[in-house]
Amino acid sequence: MAGLLAAARGIDKVNGWIGRWVAWLILAAVLVSAGNAVVRKSFNISSNAWLELQWYLFGAVFMICAAWTLREDEHVRVDVLSQRLTVRTRVMIDLFCHILFLMPFAVMMIYLSWPFFVSSLLSGEQSSNAGGLIRWPAKLWILVGFLMLAAQGVAEIIKRSAMLAGHLPLPDDPDAAKDIPSVGQDAAGGR
Repeated sequence: MAGLLAAARGIDKVNGWIGRWVAWLILAAVLVSAGNAVVRKSFNISSNAWLELQWYLFGAVFMICAAWTLREDEHVRVDVLSQRLTVRTRVMIDLFCHILFLMPFAVMMIYLSWPFFVSSLLSGEQSSNAGGLIRWPAKLWILVGFLMLAAQGVAEIIKRSAMLAGHLPLPDDPDAAKDIPSVGQDAAGGR
């Protein structure tokens, strides 16, 4: 189990590092959007490339930060129901859902997005909009995002299994934050 937990911590570390850096693309998207609006209103100049660039930046953040969101346990859930359950039951539900829903979906999306990306790259696919950008970078975000999400899914399955087997403390255990920095916490002890 120690080797699997080390692998899970490695995946957590990589996805956390990438997620924190890619999240800065939101600022870039806002600056591109604001700059485009100012230029369009002030000089009556517009470009589809600038509009598409902000979509690409937002798409990159959405796809690539999904794994980081899962790592931080910040994904959407029905709190009204889950708060009524015991911690152990929530961990069991997470494990079940990661195995039965997350992993098959992530693997299917990797399988489907690979030819989608490769076809776009090899053909040099361009936007259908005048002055638009090449399309393969946006399709690459889909592939990379689901690869990272699948890897994080594996890490979460390992951690949830270890919790149920008693190798890791349950999330609400007060000692969990200081013992296991990769379970919803970064190495500094915060989110």
